[in-house]
Amino acid sequence: MAKKSKAADYAQTVEEILSPIAAENKVRIYDVEYVKEGGEYFLRCYIDKDGGVTIDDCENVSRALSDALDRSDPIPDAYTLEVSSPGLGRILTKDRHLSASIGEEVEIKLYKPLEGMKEKEFTGVLKSFDGGTVTIEETGKKSIRAGKTNPAGNTAGKKENQEEDAVSKAPELTIPRKDIALIRLTVNF
Repeated sequence: MAKKSKAADYAQTVEEILSPIAAENKVRIYDVEYVKEGGEYFLRCYIDKDGGVTIDDCENVSRALSDALDRSDPIPDAYTLEVSSPGLGRILTKDRHLSASIGEEVEIKLYKPLEGMKEKEFTGVLKSFDGGTVTIEETGKKSIRAGKTNPAGNTAGKKENQEEDAVSKAPELTIPRKDIALIRLTVNF
């Protein structure tokens, strides 16, 4: 088992401190991250609730969390605390994010194209996931991989010469999680 990083330990500790504050303010914790950017540290806490969070929600949680962090002082570095919504195009980093997004349209960006393919970006409806893979039903495309087998062994389409069939049945694509650089909800305006 891989050893957790200092940043992951801080994020987990802060999530434990944030949990009762979130409950008191009737919001859910979406994610907590501790990152270094441009020589500065940031503690980012993303909160959510049905109907979306307001500026007041963020402000109330931020003040209460800031006070709790001042009392417990779990992070020795100087950092900037940010409390916000995960946004419409939220990044799906945890299994709980993926579970909540089944049936939603997502964008997936890969580190490099999958074997036998040229694309590194895909859009589709999130169908399922497990510890090693994410499966989407591609949207907005004809079956460009008709008759090909994707890396997980599923047939991406069946009839290369029948455009009607390609449009009516979108191809499913199963992607190894280790190859995914980013997966986020699609924002459609």
